[in-house]
Amino acid sequence: MHYNHYGREPVQLGVDLLNEPCGSAAELGRRCAAAGLVLSQAPTDDDLASVTAFLARWRRVVACADRTERAAMLNVLLAEYASAPRLTDHAGDGWHLHFRDPGVPTDRQVAALIAVGTALHLTGLGMDRLGECAAEGCARVYADTSRNGRQRFCSPACANRSAVRRHRAGRVAG
Repeated sequence: MHYNHYGREPVQLGVDLLNEPCGSAAELGRRCAAAGLVLSQAPTDDDLASVTAFLARWRRVVACADRTERAAMLNVLLAEYASAPRLTDHAGDGWHLHFRDPGVPTDRQVAALIAVGTALHLTGLGMDRLGECAAEGCARVYADTSRNGRQRFCSPACANRSAVRRHRAGRVAG
């Protein structure tokens, strides 16, 4: 099986970058590499600023509960950052699809990967498989890759804290 450059990894990278923003361009490069994304150039400070601005827009897609509105917002990002799919074997690692033009700047490459990865994630698993943590006071986001598609929390820790809170509230009320 060939690695899918637009599969789970770009969506999870977007989630990780929102939940723990990069402090430097070098860190962005390291985190992209750790996610298995091969960037055409090392990120610069300008790339980091542009990716951060893209992520603010992408967060609105994540936060949107209405499926039609979510699709419309994601379509705007796809139109801006992605291009027609094309076959490439740029690194000699096997033919695969790119949804970006060759030679695009690093910031646009990251944005295209996250936007297309999100579109494939939502259409493949369900339009509700992306969201903000349901735990009180938590601002983190998640990409639901669970089997049953019922994820509502960013982590087991938030899910557990929420369950304990509900349990204690029930005992006080009783």
